[in-house]
Amino acid sequence: MGVKLGPLMRELGIGKLIDPTDLQERILIIDALPTLYQMLAMIRDKRGLYLVDSKGRVTSHLVGLFNRTCRLLAMGVKPVYVFDGPPHPWKRKEIEARKKERLEFQKKFIEAVLEGRYEEAKKLGKRAMIVTDEMVKSAKRLLELMGIPIIDAPHDAEAQAAYMVSQGEGFAVASRDWDAFLYGAPRLIMEFKVSITPYEKPILYELNEFLTKAGITQEQLIDLALILGTDYNPEGSRGIGPKTALRLIKKYKNIENVIANRKIIWRWDVPPDKLRELFLNPPVNKNYKIRFREPDVDGIIRFLVDEYNFNKQRVLNELREVLKRLESEKRGVKQVSLDTFFR
Repeated sequence: MGVKLGPLMRELGIGKLIDPTDLQERILIIDALPTLYQMLAMIRDKRGLYLVDSKGRVTSHLVGLFNRTCRLLAMGVKPVYVFDGPPHPWKRKEIEARKKERLEFQKKFIEAVLEGRYEEAKKLGKRAMIVTDEMVKSAKRLLELMGIPIIDAPHDAEAQAAYMVSQGEGFAVASRDWDAFLYGAPRLIMEFKVSITPYEKPILYELNEFLTKAGITQEQLIDLALILGTDYNPEGSRGIGPKTALRLIKKYKNIENVIANRKIIWRWDVPPDKLRELFLNPPVNKNYKIRFREPDVDGIIRFLVDEYNFNKQRVLNELREVLKRLESEKRGVKQVSLDTFFR
């Protein structure tokens, strides 16, 4: 779901368009699961259905992941993908509710497909999307063959990604949700879509700029988010939007005072101070290693073409620009070595 901070960002004029080429030689920490969901939503056939291989396995996520990663590498951007671990116990109820809802929509989606109601199926498809364990496994295998680092988070990938950027291991978190700011990510990149040409410009948001213009602290940002609703307290306080939540936090200083003054009712099992502490000090993996390798071209061909029926020429076309860049680095075109590029 993610906390709804977008209206405040627009109100305060936070965020600037950047060119993907501005990210050359920078490490980008990518929240993997929303990326896979985005690929399932975007990569469809003419009827709006998922792409599948000869065995009926969904391949939309692999098509999108491969193409985007190749284009990032060709531009000199160094992506690191962070995957969610098992859901935190306080979030498990919400995750199960979402899964149940998606399964219900998936049933309706399949019925619409079988009955030839493709327009209806297309509308249902986005709400029926489920990233399965098999999809995650195949995505990780592809990234390994491409030489891309994979980091497994104890629980939330956004918490892990935020920690890595805060430690200087990456330039920014790339995600579709604002939650990375709650975990203290200094920079967040959204709307990151890399088409063939022209490149669509992503938006860079900086945490300190938001806190300064909003006139609040990191702890107050978390409290504001708890009023609006997070994955740990979905729906938040009904009827209260971002602007009102900000006004309440600035007036009463923290969510406990907002509750004490009966401006909202706390309806969740876990008290707000516990959730605030979880966002401030989330469980993270501190023993990760970021190591880039050259792509295993033969392995990629075997995996995508032989196993998942990808078109070989299209795969080679996407890899060509990646290999061209790596070759130019080897020749010292930019006066840096391949080790520097893959640092």
